Amino acid sequence: MAKQSNQTQTGGFGSRVGFILAAAGSAVGLGNIWRFPYLAAKYGGGIFLLIYLILAVTFGFSLMITEIAIGRRTGKSAIGAYSALDRRFKPLNWLAALVPVIITPYYCVIGGWVLKYLCVFTAGELGEAAAGDGSFFGSFIGSAGQPTLFFLIFLLLTAVVVILGVNKGIERISKIMMPLLVLLTVGIAVYTLTLDGAAEGLKYYFLPNLNGFTFGTFLKTVAAAMGQLFYSMSIAMGILVTYGSYMRKEDSLERSVRQIELFDTGIAVLAGMIIVPAVFVFSGGDASALNKGPSLMFITLPKVFQSMTGGRIVGIVFFLLVALAALTSSISLMETVVSIIMEKFGLKRTPACLITTGVCIALGMLSVLGYSAWSNVTVLKMQFLDLFDFISNNIMMPIVALLTCILVGWIVKPKYVEDEVMISQPHFRARVMLSVMLRYVCPVCMIVILLTPFVTDI
Repeated sequence: MAKQSNQTQTGGFGSRVGFILAAAGSAVGLGNIWRFPYLAAKYGGGIFLLIYLILAVTFGFSLMITEIAIGRRTGKSAIGAYSALDRRFKPLNWLAALVPVIITPYYCVIGGWVLKYLCVFTAGELGEAAAGDGSFFGSFIGSAGQPTLFFLIFLLLTAVVVILGVNKGIERISKIMMPLLVLLTVGIAVYTLTLDGAAEGLKYYFLPNLNGFTFGTFLKTVAAAMGQLFYSMSIAMGILVTYGSYMRKEDSLERSVRQIELFDTGIAVLAGMIIVPAVFVFSGGDASALNKGPSLMFITLPKVFQSMTGGRIVGIVFFLLVALAALTSSISLMETVVSIIMEKFGLKRTPACLITTGVCIALGMLSVLGYSAWSNVTVLKMQFLDLFDFISNNIMMPIVALLTCILVGWIVKPKYVEDEVMISQPHFRARVMLSVMLRYVCPVCMIVILLTPFVTDI
C-alpha cells in the first residue's frame, strides 16, 4: 500500500494565515532578536542593514519559495522530498534531516538561558545580572544545575505544543504568539527611541557609512549577511520543506513567502532598533560597546536596563519577547524532526515526539555540560554548543542549499517551482529572478559562505 502524504499523516494548516504565522514563527527567533542586532552592530550598522535587505528579497526569497514549493508539491518532509525529485539526491534527504536534529538541542539550551534571565528580571535580581564584569552569565552557564533545569523546561514547553499537532498546536499557538511578539517588539523599540542619546544609535543603525569600508570589509559583510539569512529565515533546515508539505494548494505561494519575509525582516530590524540605540545610550555614544558580539544580549543589555528608569519592567518585557521568539522557532525545529520520524518509521505523533525529546535531552546535555563539568573538553578547539552551531550553520546548511540549487536549478529546472507556484495564481512575477538566483547567484553565494570560516584575512 502506498504511503500517505505528510499532510495526510500529520494534518495540515487550516488557513493561509495559519501557515504564514507558523512559518514566520519558525523564521522569527533568536536569529532575529539576538543574532541580527549584534551582527548589524559589528558590520557597520547601515551598511549591513542595506546589504541584508537586498539579499533578503533576492537570495532569501528564492531559496525560501523553492523549499516550500518542494514540500507542497511532494507532500513529504525533508527525509523524502529531495529524492522524490531525483533519486540520485537521496543523500540530500539525510543531510537536510540531520540539520534540525543537531540544531534543536542546543537551541533549546539557549532558550533555557533566556528563561533564566526572564526569571531573574521578574524576581528583581537586576543588579546581579548587570554585574560589571559579566560574571553573572559566566557563573550561570558554568554550573550544570540551573542551565539543565531551564533547558528541560524550555524543551518541555516545545514538546507539549508539538504533541498537540499542526492545527491544534503549532497553528493555534502561532496565531497567539506572533501578534503578541510584534506588539512587544514595537512597544520596546518605541520606548528605547525616547531615551536620551538614542538618536545617535539610530543614525549608526540606519545610515550607511562608507568611511574605511574596503572591498575586504564588503566581502565579510556580505558573507555575514548571507549567513544570517540562513539562521533567520530557517533556510536549509528542513523546516520550510516540512511546513510546505502542510500548505494548502489553493494558497498563493509567492504572496505567502513575501509576507513571511516581511514578518521575519521586520522583527529583525525592530530588534536592532531596540538593541543598537540602547547600547549607544548606555555607553554614552561609545561605538566600541557595540562590538561585544553574542554577549550583547546576556551581558551588555542587563546593564542597559539597569541604567533605565523602569528598567526592570522593560527587561521583563524584553526577555519575554525573546523567549516567545525562541519558542516559536524551537517548535518548528522539533516539528521537523518529529515529521521526519513519523514519515520514515510510520510512528504516530506522540511516540515520535517522545523519541525526539529523548534525543534532544542527550545532545542538549552535551551543550550544557560543555560550559561546566566538561568545559575542558573541546573538539576543534570548540565547546560542544559552538561545535554544533559551526557544523550546522557553516557547513551543513550551505551544502544543503548548494545541492538544492543544483537539483532545482539544473536537474529538474526552475520550472518545477514555477509550476507549483502557478497552481494558486495566474502569474509568477519573480519567475526570471528565481531562475537566475537558483542557477547562478545562489550557488556562488553558498561557496562563499562555505569558504569564509576558513579564510581569516580577505
